[in-house]
Amino acid sequence: MFKLIYICICVSAVNASALEEASVLASGLVTSQDLFNTSMRDGVACYRIPALVTAVNGDLVAVMDERVTSCADLGGNKDINIVGRRSGDGGMTWSDLETIVDHEFGKSASDPSLIVDRETGELFLFYNFMDLENEADIYSLHVIKSRDHGKTWSEPEDITAQITRPEWRTDFKFITSGRGIQTRSGVLLHTLVNLQRGLHIFSSRDHGKTWDCIDTPIRPGDESKLVELADGRWMINSRVKGAGMRYVHISADMGKSWQTAPEPALIDPACNASILRYTSTADGHDKNRLLFSNAKSKNKRKNMTVRISYDEGKTWTEGKTIYIGDAAYSSLTVLQNGDIGLLFEKDNHKENRFVRFTLEWLTDGKDRYKTPEAVGNSPLQQR
Repeated sequence: MFKLIYICICVSAVNASALEEASVLASGLVTSQDLFNTSMRDGVACYRIPALVTAVNGDLVAVMDERVTSCADLGGNKDINIVGRRSGDGGMTWSDLETIVDHEFGKSASDPSLIVDRETGELFLFYNFMDLENEADIYSLHVIKSRDHGKTWSEPEDITAQITRPEWRTDFKFITSGRGIQTRSGVLLHTLVNLQRGLHIFSSRDHGKTWDCIDTPIRPGDESKLVELADGRWMINSRVKGAGMRYVHISADMGKSWQTAPEPALIDPACNASILRYTSTADGHDKNRLLFSNAKSKNKRKNMTVRISYDEGKTWTEGKTIYIGDAAYSSLTVLQNGDIGLLFEKDNHKENRFVRFTLEWLTDGKDRYKTPEAVGNSPLQQR
């Protein structure tokens, strides 16, 4: 009898924090699902680096690294593939795991990111490539395209020469994982990190037929995300090593020059985060809103949190915790009905969890999503 009681007490103590974390994760969410984990395929070391978008037909497309031989990054891993899953019902159910990019052993693809072209309907999937057998430490930058909302993909195109300079050949450079954007005028924008020469923007003005680099280095900045502000300015939100917070860069001249400032309100452990436009009055919505997700901590990758800004990034809410435990990279998207989707690395990459929730839940009932029609406006252009 004593032994039985003792065992129960131990189990309760061991699982107390896990139960607390599970309750935080599950409370009020429309759905919560682990989309990528090593039980799905034999011999895979881990799944990392989430990217999530909503295609123009409403499908959700989620992609990640499949790191086979080890969980090491691109420069030290001879077998990394890009894999994905799709959902046609707002993330309630998902397709089976699909391999999107799989080079021969010794050639790895890593750090996927996505851009949706709202005008053509195309999806662009970018990744960083390395031939570790023949050109170790030489980073190449690739893109593939989908014209059917992520069901099938084109052959890879090497755009390194278009968006970098010849003297960068041996530099440590990479396209930021997660997602890029399309501006209201139709320009496709994304961030490129060169650890020796600074953060850069690359773009396309012809729907991805060609790409070019805006040759203005931005510092400080590691993995970074872009958003277009209501007045047309571009804003970058950057990871900065050792800062304990995010940095923000704003350009009023389409990337030719930038104003840089620390953002103490957005504490951060130097981890990739996500920022995107949620609603815009220019699209007929009632308010301008931005969303931001990250591991809300100065020095530890934990406490996955989503915040809102109602003044174009000048201030942010305290946010709502999605998961209080170990959490790292994240990627946000907005569903067609206004719900919010988030894919994030959980528990030291053991899981990669998709959660879906409403604006009302995120704000504890203080704010609610309204369609432009409900507001009494006609949407000019859905994002």
